Amino acid sequence: MAEQKGLHEKVLIVDFGSQVTQLIARRVREEGVYSEIVPFSKAEEAFRAMRPKAVILSGGPASVLDADAPLAPTAIFAAGVPVLGICYGEQAMAHQLGGRVEGGHHREFGRAEVTITENSPLFENVWSKGEKYPVWMSHGDRVTGLPDGFRVLGTSPNAPIAIIADEKRRFYATQFHLEVVHTPHGAALLRNFVRRIAGLKGDWTMRAFKEEAIERIRAQVGKGRVICGLSGGVDSSVAAVLVHEAIGDQLTCVFVDHGLLRLGEAQKVVALFRGHYNIPLVHVEAADRFLGALAGVDDPEAKRKIIGKLFIDVFEEEAKKVGGAEFLAQGTLYPDVIESVSFTGGPSVTIKSHHNVGGLPERMQMKLVEPLRELFKDEVRALGRELGLPDAFVGRHPFPGPGLAIRCPGAITREKLDILRLADEIYIEEIRRAGLYDDIWQAFAVILPVKTVGVMGDHRTYEYVVGLRAVSSTDGMTADFYAFEMRFIGHVATRIINEVKGVNRVVYDVTSKPPGTIEWE
Repeated sequence: MAEQKGLHEKVLIVDFGSQVTQLIARRVREEGVYSEIVPFSKAEEAFRAMRPKAVILSGGPASVLDADAPLAPTAIFAAGVPVLGICYGEQAMAHQLGGRVEGGHHREFGRAEVTITENSPLFENVWSKGEKYPVWMSHGDRVTGLPDGFRVLGTSPNAPIAIIADEKRRFYATQFHLEVVHTPHGAALLRNFVRRIAGLKGDWTMRAFKEEAIERIRAQVGKGRVICGLSGGVDSSVAAVLVHEAIGDQLTCVFVDHGLLRLGEAQKVVALFRGHYNIPLVHVEAADRFLGALAGVDDPEAKRKIIGKLFIDVFEEEAKKVGGAEFLAQGTLYPDVIESVSFTGGPSVTIKSHHNVGGLPERMQMKLVEPLRELFKDEVRALGRELGLPDAFVGRHPFPGPGLAIRCPGAITREKLDILRLADEIYIEEIRRAGLYDDIWQAFAVILPVKTVGVMGDHRTYEYVVGLRAVSSTDGMTADFYAFEMRFIGHVATRIINEVKGVNRVVYDVTSKPPGTIEWE
């Protein structure tokens, strides 16, 4: 992406290992500014290559007091660009610039209040001097001495130096996390840093990305042939449409129908891509092969490995039949890239399908075309709309993988899959009918590996239990159960029990996910 990077204002995010670093990039991009995350170990090289207009230092689990503590490159502080430190980033900034950081104080995890002691461009039209505001803390160490040129802008009971700034050099730092929704005004403060302090105009739009991506694909592929592993999910589908717009019939999509799709999913995929878009599509009906390999397997990790390996085998067989393809297009997203080059891991290459397992065999010797590798999930949806994909398609809930296998604990059978498909279809149909689909981050049904005794009419039954799950989320990093009215749950349960043979009980899951936990794509 060297060409695209040179065209836009950029913010570099130095990752010290926080589990919510991705949210910083998302917040910056919401301002129309391109941001990129790099691990601290590669930050100096990235800083010189990227030449960003501003830098943000993320949080992290380490202590700057450790002998091998991760630190920011000194070049960043000497370059004259604005720098914002968040949580560990504040401690690293203070420590590296001559301040003092101490451990052994009261730890602070969760909700807290900061009192604003000075006005600042960081707070403009958001916070006022003398007022208190809720924030989200997550720290053990804390700054106890200021570097030269800094002043305190805010305090909290457990972090007397909670916000600091050297406004002459445009260095700012907060002990709390600005990027999470638990700091209600955090996004506005980040906006002030990016727009007011760094002076960035916001020139990164999805229309511009689409046009630039098409040119990059054409330049990379030339007159070559490309195959794409199409799962029917949003990521691979948007990638396929984008590549097809760039190179037309040089692209062939391979859709492996493994028998673990939702009700009518295969027909929808074929109709959309072969019928509507007229994209060359190979539809591989491999349900018997997959279900045969999964017969009797109840361990979830074993299922993933079986599905992943078999998917690659089937895909490779079909790729050979296409013939002449030297490029593989896949819907790798930016979170995948971040995880593969994080400071705790090394490079990895993964075939992206909705099961998210398996790797690209070296024997295939194909060059990768990954046009979405700079985008987050919500940005992929925006690109899909820009490409003209139906909103009902790109706006679909994330689908946990591998397919229905993950929703079918215990051994997988055709009977259980048929029950699950119909129950899930009824559930989603009623959510849409109630006008709630777009309010929910993700909803799906699960068939539990138990049977219960029940009475239906004059008969005693011994049938399966179906679980229903629905969560709300604003960032995909934290989630809470969706608070349906019980009348709605009762109506859905009645429909499932009456219409799905083999089910006599329905339960609703009210589990919440704590901050920073990722369970869904």
